[in-house]
Amino acid sequence: MTRCFLGVDVGSVSTNLVVTDEEGRLLHKIYLKTEGQPIRALRRSMEALREEAELPALRVAGVGATGSGRQLAGTLLEADLIKNEITAHAVAARHCVPDARSVIEIGGQDSKLILMENGVVRDFAMNTVCAAGTGSFLDRQAARLNVPIEELGTLALSSVHPVSIAGRCAVFAESDMIHKQQTGHSTPDIVAGLCAALARNYMNNLAKGKRVLPPVVFQGGVAANRGMVEAFRRELGHPVLVPEHYDMMGALGVALLARHEWKQTGRDTRFAGFNWTDHQYETHSMECDGCENRCEIARIDRDGAPAAYWGGRCGRWEGRIDQESSKRAAGVLSPG
Repeated sequence: MTRCFLGVDVGSVSTNLVVTDEEGRLLHKIYLKTEGQPIRALRRSMEALREEAELPALRVAGVGATGSGRQLAGTLLEADLIKNEITAHAVAARHCVPDARSVIEIGGQDSKLILMENGVVRDFAMNTVCAAGTGSFLDRQAARLNVPIEELGTLALSSVHPVSIAGRCAVFAESDMIHKQQTGHSTPDIVAGLCAALARNYMNNLAKGKRVLPPVVFQGGVAANRGMVEAFRRELGHPVLVPEHYDMMGALGVALLARHEWKQTGRDTRFAGFNWTDHQYETHSMECDGCENRCEIARIDRDGAPAAYWGGRCGRWEGRIDQESSKRAAGVLSPG
């Protein structure tokens, strides 16, 4: 029986699962669109993994959750640890490129820059406000140009005379692209200009005042776009490395963290098992009356009973709860 570790990354665009062995080798990976329904996406991902993997031969020794939906995923799976995306992506980058010093991560809805020194995160920056440079923006522009998203990078590399696109804002970038189309520029030249503009936007926003030193690792779904890889190479002036599992790095990182914790503590996993999907789950919004902040608290119920709370400023309701704390919560929380 193979001892393995499960990593789950629930994001706004995709839900990713990976299974690694004791050596950190990736055995299985599942990618599904979240589509605004994280519980449904996680359920489908686990069912897909159950069909793909030889479960009787796998013994899950640790489970980790990350991503914007990490608290939800951690509750559903009864994960052993819940980590933020910065930590998960940094661990995965270091695993794939041991001497990595900078990590560019661009996902569907946000982008991140992680700077490391001696394998430890020393600085980071996130952009969750501007859509320019994210995967969803590139998807939208590819659809508007009637180009399959998979071909966007190849088109960019075939450009002879890339145009200049205003990339400081998604709105300006799109209007500038339309203007370039109307003036007769070719699609490859427009796409190459777009990639250059988005790389420039990233460097001006996230990397402003920071030294992005090599080796640089590029991960997240946008790393599949070779035009973006080339654009970053030109901006930085040195090679940009794309790891094999660039689109699964969050899930891989948190699986590696679960493995590390198991090795350090030897504790048995809390994993709910693959049959957790037999339960019924619902999420609710509540308002805490504990202080004047009146925080909006997210609550998840399992089979009609509260299973976890999160979202408060003080952390009072973070994580899982037992039956006694459920009763206490009833007197403090009111419907929001």
